[in-house]
Amino acid sequence: MRTQRMTLSVSVLALLALAACGTESGSGSGDGGDTVRSDVPVTGVAWSVDSVTVGGKKTEAPPGARMEIDPKGRATADFGCNHIGVDARVEGDRITLGKPVTTQMACDEEIEKFEKAAIDAMGGELTAKLSGEKLTLTKEGGHTMELSEEKAADLVGTRWTVTTLLSGETATTVPADLPKERTPHLTFADDGTVRGNSGCNSFSGQATVKGSTIVFGSTAGTRKMCPEAEMETERAVLAALSGPTTYTIKGSTLTLTAADGKGIGATAARPGAGSATQHG
Repeated sequence: MRTQRMTLSVSVLALLALAACGTESGSGSGDGGDTVRSDVPVTGVAWSVDSVTVGGKKTEAPPGARMEIDPKGRATADFGCNHIGVDARVEGDRITLGKPVTTQMACDEEIEKFEKAAIDAMGGELTAKLSGEKLTLTKEGGHTMELSEEKAADLVGTRWTVTTLLSGETATTVPADLPKERTPHLTFADDGTVRGNSGCNSFSGQATVKGSTIVFGSTAGTRKMCPEAEMETERAVLAALSGPTTYTIKGSTLTLTAADGKGIGATAARPGAGSATQHG
């Protein structure tokens, strides 16, 4: 697997604005079922991809396949391998997606097959139907994508694997070919500590959570030297874990951002665990 360091716009963390523009008003009873609710917001929600159907063939999604939703006219998805971004235009319950921009990482053959099918299913003009916590996107010709609202992971006790390094309006993906034992990750504990690996060395330190803010104290760690790509990642991770940061959790994604715009994006090792969400 080759190193992948594609820089993406942070604004590409989104999908569609559908909160109050469905074609069916529904009963508004709130009991879910098969009633289509146009008054149920889907923006600001993390969605797990359950399956796609292309050419009459239904394929179950690999663990961790997901899509983000936002009213900013952009869409992103991760179907198990590459990061995908695309322009999105919303008119009522119709969503028109432009040409996807995707990273080019080598992936497992089965995941690559699903990713291709998912991109085919999400391209072009789609009809969105919301039923309870389920979202169905249907493309002319019968291609469909089934999604479920992703339950937010707990901040504490979850192993967070760092996937992106944030700097202002850009996000750089962590190299995909880092040795497994040095993949950057962190875990918050009930006693107010945080520990993990920053890309080369192990570290531990204090982390005080107050509302939507985490204040990181000084950290201690091992002092090994690693190849430059790993050291570069480590410097960025440790810089993000210093002083006060704002945190948000959407589904299985944690974002930590300092006042200067630097930060990290991380994914829960156990998607859907717990019920923590953004505080404040």
